[in-house]
Amino acid sequence: MKLYIKNMVCQRCIMAVQTILKSLHLKYNYVILGEIEIENNINETEKQSLSTKLQEIGFELIDDKKHQIIEKIKNYVIQFIHHDKESLKINLSNFLSSELGYEYNYLSNLFSEVEGTTIEKYVIIQKIEKVKELIVYDELSLKEIAFQMGYSSVAYLSNQFKKVTGLTPSHFKTIGQQKRVSLDFL
Repeated sequence: MKLYIKNMVCQRCIMAVQTILKSLHLKYNYVILGEIEIENNINETEKQSLSTKLQEIGFELIDDKKHQIIEKIKNYVIQFIHHDKESLKINLSNFLSSELGYEYNYLSNLFSEVEGTTIEKYVIIQKIEKVKELIVYDELSLKEIAFQMGYSSVAYLSNQFKKVTGLTPSHFKTIGQQKRVSLDFL
């Protein structure tokens, strides 16, 4: 039995869901971003208990097919941007169509209808979140970050970064360094 979960974004989310499943003595085949497969069908009481436990940590069971598709799109985008450097080189629209079994136009329209934004804007927001993370780590130059994230130039990355955050990457980095220094004195 497959169940779909909203708001899972990282490995810690997977581990948290696994912990809940174990605490409820629900055997599962796998837990991935946004999806779990329970070994056996569960009754309504077990499902409600699972739902309650998930809500306590900010997750939500999704029963509606449209929302399941939206969550899968989000999870693929997050996987691409945050966890798989090579994936930025493939065509996301073709990949989503292939994986989800729907025309990209349908997926794009559904995403916009339900989320109030486009898949492309969601991708940009996720990319900028990853760029912010890389800037804070301070291990790569902005040029290296731009290359790693699939931007054609530092200028293009900087323009997109400013549109999303209201700050230039260098100003964001300065703010991050100031916060680290102030935390060192606590």
